[in-house]
Amino acid sequence: MKIISVKTLRDFWAKNPDAEQPLKAWVDEATKADWKNPAEIKEQYRTASILKNRRVVFNIKGNDYRLIVAIAYQRGWMFVKFIGTHKE
Repeated sequence: MKIISVKTLRDFWAKNPDAEQPLKAWVDEATKADWKNPAEIKEQYRTASILKNRRVVFNIKGNDYRLIVAIAYQRGWMFVKFIGTHKE
């Protein structure tokens, strides 16, 4: 999958250094993935939440952070919509 707005993640981990390694690991796994539907994401990330409008919530660093992406499965890309704490 191609991730649109990786810069958003880089900016976030620059401000939250404890999120850097978990986010880098997620980016590595996501760019290698070829998800065709939400079920394939749930197979790999059991704690991911599937939302409407092709959005998925990934829990990062043991649920310390929430990453929301919109996914165009047929095109093979994801757009970062939000990264932050659960409070945010």
